Order: sequence, then C-alpha cells, then structure tokens
Amino acid sequence: MNYLAFIEQKPTVRGGIPVFAGTSVPVQILLEYLSGGQCIDDFLDDFPTVQRSQAIGVLDQLKHLLLTHSYVSAA
Repeated sequence: MNYLAFIEQKPTVRGGIPVFAGTSVPVQILLEYLSGGQCIDDFLDDFPTVQRSQAIGVLDQLKHLLLTHSYVSAA
C-alpha cells in the first residue's frame, strides 16, 4: 500500500505535520476521534474534505506498521 496516496507532509501546510492528502486536516485528529470513542462517521461528518477511502487507508497503513514493526521488550 502506498500511504503517500493518503498522507502529505509539507512545511507550508500546518507546519509540516502529517495531513490527509489534498486537505489541511491533520491525521492525528482522526486518531483522537477514535481514541475518544467517536466513530469514523463522526470524523467524516466534521471534516468533509477527507474521503472515507483516505481515512480507511491511513488506518490500514497504521495497522500494517504496527504488525510489521519489531518491538523490543522493556523488561
């Protein structure tokens, strides 16, 4: 999966934080919605410039990163 289709980072947009491609909506906001108990539909209603396919694509990319990254135990 090419996450660049879903995420952009440009110094001129929000100071370079990751945003949904073609928008100025930070990816972090989606994660905050979900961790706060809101659903993806709430996020999409509040940020209509983000497409469902972008939100799902970002979540799929994060899942891939979590499942393929090596973790070292702190113990």
